[in-house]
Formats: sequence, C-alpha cells, structure tokens
Amino acid sequence: MRVLFAGGGTGGHINPALAIASIIQAHDPEAEFLFAGTPNGMEARLVPQSGYQLATIEVAGFQRKISLNNIKRNAQALYYLAKSGKRARQIVADFKPDIAIGTGGYVAGPVIRMAAKMGVPCAIHEQNAFPGVTNKMLSQNVDHVMLTVKEALDYMEFDCPYTVTGLPVRSGISRKTKEEARRELGFDDNLCILSFGGSLGAGCINEVMEELIPWHVRQGLKINHIHGYGGMGRDTFPAAMEEAGIPMRSKRLRITEYINDMDTCLAAADLVICRAGASTLAELEAAGKASILIPSPIVAGNHQLHNANVLGKAGAAIVIEQKNVTVKSMINHVKTLYENPEKLTAMSRKAASLQITDTPDRIWEIVQELLKKGEERRIRQEQKASGQKEEKKKLTFKETMEKAKDGVMSCVPQLLPDKEPSSAAKQQPKTGEQESAENTEKQ
Repeated sequence: MRVLFAGGGTGGHINPALAIASIIQAHDPEAEFLFAGTPNGMEARLVPQSGYQLATIEVAGFQRKISLNNIKRNAQALYYLAKSGKRARQIVADFKPDIAIGTGGYVAGPVIRMAAKMGVPCAIHEQNAFPGVTNKMLSQNVDHVMLTVKEALDYMEFDCPYTVTGLPVRSGISRKTKEEARRELGFDDNLCILSFGGSLGAGCINEVMEELIPWHVRQGLKINHIHGYGGMGRDTFPAAMEEAGIPMRSKRLRITEYINDMDTCLAAADLVICRAGASTLAELEAAGKASILIPSPIVAGNHQLHNANVLGKAGAAIVIEQKNVTVKSMINHVKTLYENPEKLTAMSRKAASLQITDTPDRIWEIVQELLKKGEERRIRQEQKASGQKEEKKKLTFKETMEKAKDGVMSCVPQLLPDKEPSSAAKQQPKTGEQESAENTEKQ
C-alpha cells in the first residue's frame, strides 16, 4: 500500500497525519508513505524525525487585512499558487499513491485536489469543531470526510460519506495510572494542577500563574503544581518566581520551560489549565481530566473557542475567553474546585465520556474503503482500455465487408415496405379477431 499525506504548517495538522500513518503501519507493516509539505513548516522537522520522506511544495495563505507587507505576501502567495498545480501533479505522478489523505493546512489544497483529479481515492481529516478553509474546500473533492467532532458538520457542505473518527492521540496517554505517575513525580495524593501553554508558551496563562502559584503556596494549600512556561516565558517567568520567593522545584512544585514527559504529568493531574487545541483536548478526553480552558484568540476562525465549547457544554471544562481572564477569577475557580473535589471528579468523568475509544479502528476501516474504491476504479479503467483496444484492432478485409453489410442490412427494415407474410404464415389458421377485422374491411 502506498499512502500520500498532505498537511502541515503547524503541529496541529502534521501530528494527526503522523498518527494516522502509525495506525496504517500497525495493520500493514509493508505500507509506504510520502508526506507532502512546505519546506518551512513544522512538517519539515517533524516528518523526517519520524522516519518518513517529505516532498516539499511551496504554498502560502492569502492575508485579508490590507497593508503594504500583506500585499507583498499575497503577491508571493499568488506566485506559489500558479506553480502549485504542476508541482502537485509531479508529486502524485512520481509516487503513484493508492490513496491520499489530507489533514489541513494550505499545503493540503493543491496536493489533495490534484490527487483526486488524477483518480486517486482521497479523504480528509478535520481536527477542529470549526473547520479550516482548506478542508472546507477539499470536502467537495474527496471520497470521505473524517471528523474529530460532529459539531464540525454545522460548517461544512459535502456529498460524500463522513465518519466521526475522533482524533488519534499520542501513544502513552491514558496508559499510566494517577498513582504511578505521582510516585514518579514525587507528589502526594492531594490536588494536582497541570498548567501549560504549549512549547512556545502562552503569555496570558503565564501571567496568571505568576500570581496563582504564589497564592496557593502562601495560603498553605495542599496543591501539587506542574507548570510549563514555554519559550515565551523563558526570560520572565523564572524571574517572577524568584521575586515572589517561590522555588522552581519543591516537593509540591515543578516549574519548567518545556514538559518532556506530558504523558506522566497528564496522568498525575486532577485539573488542567491550558489552551484548546484539538490534540490537547483529545488527550484530555483520553486521560479523563477536568480542565479550565483559555482558547487562543489569534487562531484561524477562532476555532479553539469552538473546540473548547464542545467540552464546556458537556460539563467537562470551564471555558474562559482570554479577554475575560483575570487573576482573581482564576483563583476563585481553583479555590472552588479545591474545596469541592466531587465537582472535579464529575468533570473528569464527563471528559472521559467524550472520548471515542475506537478511533484507530474507525480510521483503518476508512482506509480499507478507499483501497477498495481504488481497486474498483482500476478495474473499470482496465476494462475501458481493453474495450478501446479491441475497437481499434485492425480488421481483415472480410471482417470489414461483413461489418459494412451488417450496417447496411440493419437499415433495410426502415427503408423497404413491409414484406408479405410467408407461405407458412398464410397457412396458419386465422383467429376470430383477424376474421372480424377482414370482414370489416370488405364492408
């Protein structure tokens, strides 16, 4: 099996593609993969790191706000667009995939559209509750649409089949028990908070944690706290903790720039404070964790707010838009949950209830459907080619004359008057209806 993936720009698009590749490889170890992506997106690093080949294509999105810089960027995007069709055709023609899967990002557009045009069975996977522009457009061209949550259907229109597959999560999530993880981290059985803003960090979350962590330490609350401040807080967060007299690591604190053992930290947590990216929320559901979600307001279509609201409406999370975040309100939420552990437990159960536990099976089933569709198309093409070849076969002189004679004779009944009935027909006894008709004519 040869599978072409197209997606990238951010980890939110490339990580699902890598996860789907792992699912396919688990069923077919001989499967071959090619990823199409941009030379400067995260896929340029993540795909080779995962051991897969990357075919690059230059694609860029158009900027809606008018400015001199955006005019230049749009001119470049237009130039890339003009070249993308030829490059996409080359990628598909060289690799000759059996199926193609798009996971979003601008790069998926020309590649999946060209693969579909060239007869390759195609599917897309939409990670967010509010679909990206590329996937909304591609849904009109592909054979199957995979969705993380059903709410995305409210913003898409397509005629092909769809499946709510959920989002595949990294291996290791939900495997460790809370007790095992806490022993590994050196924490006790009291409330454990995990807060982070991703690898780059989130200024809003860091600013709140600069006040919240000193608050619960000084209050003497029995709270274990893990915080990842990311690259954005490298210069500011350690300084803020030093000024507040809070150690970066203690028997209840673990403050670090990047969390390398997320599976362990997530297993240990009772409450998670974070953004609302699709992969993060899928992991919260898989691990069954209550959360306070602060969606990023600077993402396309404000899709993180739509993602967060899925958990919020289910009672699995407290959703706070960034413009409404204050240190006081965050302290009040944490204090309420600290004093009402039964509410935390209920939120955790509701988060777990949202998880689609058979995501890998659902995705593999769709892959098999695409392969079957591809085989059917191949057979039809062979039959069509065989029929055309048979039609073009050189006829002998005798066959040519016979074919011409048949053609002429087929027109004879339309050109000549009806023949008289044969003698055999004349000898057949007439029916009562025939005799009645003849008598009528004579009269």
